[in-house]
Amino acid sequence: MMRIWLGILSVLVIGCINPEKESKKEPIKIEVSKEDPHSYSRPNEAKVVRLNWQAKLNFESKTINATATWNFENNNADRIVFDVKDIEVLAVTDNQENPLKFEVTSPKEYIGSALVVKITPTTDVVNIEYKTSPNSAALQWLSDNQTADKTHPFLFTQSQAILARTWIPCQDSPGIRFSYKAKLEVPKGLMAVMSAENPTQKSENGIYTFKMNQPIPSYLMAMAVGNFEYIKIGNQTGVYAEPSMIKKSEYEFADMQKMVDAASELYGDYDWEQFDMIILPPSFPFGGMENPRITFATPTIIAGDRSLTALVAHELAHSWSGNLVTNANWNDFWLNEGFTVYFERRIMERLYGKDYAEMLALLGYQDLQLTLQDLNESPNDTKLKLNLKDRDPDDGMSDIAYEKGYFFLRLCEETLGREAFDNFLNNYFKENKFKTTTTETFVEQLKMSFSENPDFDKVNYQEWIYEPGLPSNCPQPQSEKFIDVEKTIKYFVDGKKANNLNTQEWTTHEWLHFLRHLPIDLTLDQLTELDEAFGFTNSGNAEILAAWFMNTIPKSYTPAEQPLDSFLVNVGRRKFLTPLYKALKNSNYGLEKAQSIYEKARPNYHAVSVETMDELLNYSPS
Repeated sequence: MMRIWLGILSVLVIGCINPEKESKKEPIKIEVSKEDPHSYSRPNEAKVVRLNWQAKLNFESKTINATATWNFENNNADRIVFDVKDIEVLAVTDNQENPLKFEVTSPKEYIGSALVVKITPTTDVVNIEYKTSPNSAALQWLSDNQTADKTHPFLFTQSQAILARTWIPCQDSPGIRFSYKAKLEVPKGLMAVMSAENPTQKSENGIYTFKMNQPIPSYLMAMAVGNFEYIKIGNQTGVYAEPSMIKKSEYEFADMQKMVDAASELYGDYDWEQFDMIILPPSFPFGGMENPRITFATPTIIAGDRSLTALVAHELAHSWSGNLVTNANWNDFWLNEGFTVYFERRIMERLYGKDYAEMLALLGYQDLQLTLQDLNESPNDTKLKLNLKDRDPDDGMSDIAYEKGYFFLRLCEETLGREAFDNFLNNYFKENKFKTTTTETFVEQLKMSFSENPDFDKVNYQEWIYEPGLPSNCPQPQSEKFIDVEKTIKYFVDGKKANNLNTQEWTTHEWLHFLRHLPIDLTLDQLTELDEAFGFTNSGNAEILAAWFMNTIPKSYTPAEQPLDSFLVNVGRRKFLTPLYKALKNSNYGLEKAQSIYEKARPNYHAVSVETMDELLNYSPS
């Protein structure tokens, strides 16, 4: 993968008041920020605090025409710097609508360009009129046929990590927070929602207004537009989905309010008023995205038995870790995700019991071991504190941040005591709310709280955070249910018929453990027997189906070939795509087979997944 050169940038002037005069000047020279290696913004000079966004969507051209009005704090500066990528800046004015000079640097891979606006030391408002590109990576425009109901088009955004700059000129750093309001015009008959106060009914004229009073970082800017409905679940909770999915969603997420209540009891008040979800089309590249007030979620978590709702708890937990207290830049990503996985499992334990949470922890431990193997040749990427300078921050979004982060916090709990650690976390969220933090700040707060604890040295935070790999004192989750699963596998291998295995009360988690631990030397006859007994190939549970395919691909199991093809074409969740394509590539099917499926599937994937799969499969679009 190509890397970014962060030297002095050459400049392409695409807009100014007097082009002839300006062209005689020396080009501006600007590097990425010292505070954030993935943003050109200069918050010490001028920092945004409030956005007024007005936009009109065009589904035919796959573009947005918009004006972003930014209020900012001006520290006696003569410029304000924004991040942009695949955006055409048309005009920039001040609050009196006087034109302002601006320049846009030549784009660089990953980070795009700097938009530098000339201001006076008293300027505190700029209006940026612009148009997005059909190539804007955050935006996925879907045709009717790419949705669940196949009746209306759909648009959704994915701004994390640094894609907000592809649909809004912004200071695209997690260390900069702002409130916002918006006015959005969409085609009649469609509903629009944002990471803000949202409508629950369609607007007759296609115009919607939004307000987000709490300050958020740019990566939490979000929007979805389509033919969906809303159904209330609890006094603070509800779900949006296409009509064919709304009742399934209501059933699946019936415990949402219980989760909000349990989380609030653990770590303090929920500060975002409303916690809703929207079920997106299957091309959504992640399991969920924690956009404030409205989590974006993949339909692959709708299993019909509420067995995959840990993802809901995870996105809810982000309302504290990530949304409320945010990593200052993407080198500290583990502060968002490790805390959230820890919090998620505490919520699930409170609602469904210790052994349920332990099954989740064991599955997470298995995922972590696979990630450590994958990163064997890049050990620095297995540190919690990363150095992503000159790299795509997406490179740091692995199970290291999630699961190694979780096990470090679990070690803190087990070593320092749950009650004491809970008190620490309550204070951590309270003292840092609506602020950003760094790994070093967290360490200082941890030391201040526990330095007198005689067991504090056993936490060994230096090795956990700053060294590669997994320390030897990693907690070891235990599950009696998984022990029974392993016994069941042995019974089958020793000759017991699949139909006679005692699996009637198994949850998705037990099935996943079963499928992940089947021997690699199973015969085709044994795979067939399992499939006939349990219907894996036709499962409606995406987690089980993906785990089953990981067993069938190496054996070239013919009955699973067409379902695998269909799964890869229709599901865009990167968690599933990466291991399945990798398995295809390394099997008897080979790279050519993987590429042929990918060629059909690629138009259905979001840019986040496309970038990963293009590299994995050495694919270049013709």
